Amino acid sequence: MQRDPAASIEGPPSWRAALLTLAILSVSFGSPLLVIVGLRDMQAALHTDRSVLSLASALVWIGNGVGGIPMGWVADRIGIRLTVLLGALCMAGGLALSSVGSIWALLAGHGLFIGLLGNGAMYAPLIVYVSRWFDRRRGTAIALISSGQYVAGIIWPTLFGLAIARYGWQATMLGYGAVVLATVLPILALLHPSPGSKPAETGQTDRPESHRVAGLPPNLVMGLICLASFCCCVPMALPSSHLVAFCGDIGIKSGAAMMSVLTACAFVSRQFWGAFADRFGGLRTVMAGSTLQMLTIAAFMTTRNEAALFAIAGAYGLGFSGIIPAYSVAIRDLFPSHEAAWRLPTVLFTAMSGMAFGSWFAGRIVDVFASYRPAFAAGILFNLMNLAVIVFLVSRTVLRRDAWLASVAR
Repeated sequence: MQRDPAASIEGPPSWRAALLTLAILSVSFGSPLLVIVGLRDMQAALHTDRSVLSLASALVWIGNGVGGIPMGWVADRIGIRLTVLLGALCMAGGLALSSVGSIWALLAGHGLFIGLLGNGAMYAPLIVYVSRWFDRRRGTAIALISSGQYVAGIIWPTLFGLAIARYGWQATMLGYGAVVLATVLPILALLHPSPGSKPAETGQTDRPESHRVAGLPPNLVMGLICLASFCCCVPMALPSSHLVAFCGDIGIKSGAAMMSVLTACAFVSRQFWGAFADRFGGLRTVMAGSTLQMLTIAAFMTTRNEAALFAIAGAYGLGFSGIIPAYSVAIRDLFPSHEAAWRLPTVLFTAMSGMAFGSWFAGRIVDVFASYRPAFAAGILFNLMNLAVIVFLVSRTVLRRDAWLASVAR
C-alpha cells in the first residue's frame, strides 16, 4: 500500500535514535576538552607556548570538519554503525598517542585521530542520520543531539580537573580512551538504519537543483552561509577553548566549574533554540543567537569579578548554543534534502574551521599581548561580519516571500 504523503515519519524510533546519538556525542566531545582543562599543566610539562597547545585543540575542530565530508559519503555506503565504530577506535588511539608526551604526538593524535578520523566519523554523519528520522521537528531533534557537546562540557571538565590533579594529564588521556570504547561500542548495537526520506514539503526541500535560493544562485547562498559560519565560530572558540586558562591568568581557580556552568546553560537553551528554529527558520535563529553571543563576548572584557564572570559565562552559553544546529536547519530549509549528505558536512567544516582558527588565534594573541582582551575585541569584529551576512540573507528571504505573497494575491 502506498504511504500517505501527509503522514509523518516521526515516532518513538526517531526519538530513540536521537537519544542514542546524544549519548555517543556526549562522550566523543569530551576528548578535545582534555587539552582545554589541562592547558596550564601541559604547557608547564611540555615547555611550549600556549598557542602550540591551542593548535592541538584547533586541529580537532579542523579534523572534525574535514573528516565529516568524506565520512558522510562513507556512512551512506557502509552504514552508520561501522562509520561510528571506526571513529571510536581512532579516537581512543588518538588519545593514547597524545599521551606519549611530545608535541608531535599531541598534534598528530588530536588532528588526525581524534579530529579527522574520530569526531569526523561521528558528528556530521550522525547529524545527517538523525535528520532523516524527522520531518516536522527536525530543528528540535538536531538541537537535542548537538547538545552532546554541552553534556560533555557539563560532565567532563570537573572530572578531568580532578583526574589531572591526581594522576596527571597523560594518565587521564589514556583512561578517557578506555571510557570512549567502553561507552560507545555497546550503543552501536542499538542504532538502526534511518527510514527512507519522506517527500519534502512543496516549495521547501523539493526544489530542483537549478532553482534560485532567496533570489540568488544556490551555490552563492551556500558560500555566504559558509562564510557566516566561519565568522561566527571564530569568536565562539574564545570562551569555549580559553575560559579555564583565562580564569587562571586572572587568579580565579574555578575556571573548570565556570565552564560547566556555561555548558549547562548551553544545553538547556539549545532545546529552546531548536523549537525556535522549527517555528522561525534556521537563518533567523542564527541571527538571534549570534547577536547575544557578541554582546556576552563584549561583557567578558569588562570585569574580572568571579561572580560576574559566572553570570557572563552562563549568558554566553544561553546565546551561542543554538547557532551551529541552526545552520543545519537552514541548509535543510533552503536546499533539496538529497543534497544534505554533502551540504551539511561542508557547512560544519567551515564552522569547525572557524572554531579551529579562533582557538589558535586567541592563543597567539595572548602570547603576543599577555592578555585576552585583544582576543575578545577581535572576536567582536568577526561576529559583526557574521551578522552582516546573515542579515543580508534574511532580508533576501523576506523580500522573496513578500514578492510571492503579492503574486498570489493578484
